[in-house]
Amino acid sequence: MKQLGPTLGIALAIFGAAAPFMGSTYLMGIVFQVAMWIALAQSWSMLSATTGYLSLGHAVFYGVGAYVCVLLTGIIPFELSILVAAGSAALFAAIVGMPVLRVRGPYFVILTYGLSELVRHIVMRIESALGSYGRMIFDVPAQEVLLWWMVSLAVLATLGAYAIRHSRFGAGLAAIREDEVAAQTIGVPVTRLKLLAFVASAAIPGAVGGLALLRVSYFEPAQAFDPVISFTIVTMALVGGTESIRGPILGAMGFALLSELLWSNLPQLYMIVLGLTLIVFVLFVPRGLSGLVGRIGRPGR
Repeated sequence: MKQLGPTLGIALAIFGAAAPFMGSTYLMGIVFQVAMWIALAQSWSMLSATTGYLSLGHAVFYGVGAYVCVLLTGIIPFELSILVAAGSAALFAAIVGMPVLRVRGPYFVILTYGLSELVRHIVMRIESALGSYGRMIFDVPAQEVLLWWMVSLAVLATLGAYAIRHSRFGAGLAAIREDEVAAQTIGVPVTRLKLLAFVASAAIPGAVGGLALLRVSYFEPAQAFDPVISFTIVTMALVGGTESIRGPILGAMGFALLSELLWSNLPQLYMIVLGLTLIVFVLFVPRGLSGLVGRIGRPGR
């Protein structure tokens, strides 16, 4: 079962590469959404699952990437605009990381959420001052191209999360999660490791935001910085399980497919089901879907 995470990643990559040739725009849209949420959930796990710092601010990195991408579209090639979007989100995380990471526990949760809301309203004010309440984007790449990029980001995020967990860097982050004071006492560079994890977890959402923007061909600040994005990421990661690399994959795939069904049939119940599912898993399945899969793989225990 240890290979389930990489196996699911490879399967998703193959399915994503084959989807454009299946002739179904609807199918490509589903694969795009699944890959997007996998990339976001894995990027969140790079910080929160390894350090224990629960972030509710990943929507700000997603939104920064989308905003940078909309400003650069038509000026530079879209491939470069996606890279700049990822770099801009990482740079923003590096700038705000030092003061934000000085707090921990519920204060960190509140601060990351507040930071996301602050940036959202700043961008809305800027757009309002420019007389722009929404930007249409023309000459976007083909949907197949955007799909390949998103699937590549999902695979890259999964490999990045795996590499962090199985490195000295990840061991240092795990020490911070267990006891930050003790880790600092024995010489772990706590501040530097936390900042690096914060920056690493911001780059992928920046690129994802840019790709999602190009797919819908429309930018609106309230949607790009929507806090529901952050809540959905956290829910997917927790439902999937944060103790292994396969957890965010299982959570993202399950919730992406569930949300597709709900939006198609009962859109008004989406947030209710999202909240109830999170409550049920936190109370009764604390190790998430990953833990359930692990127990099925070890029936003798």
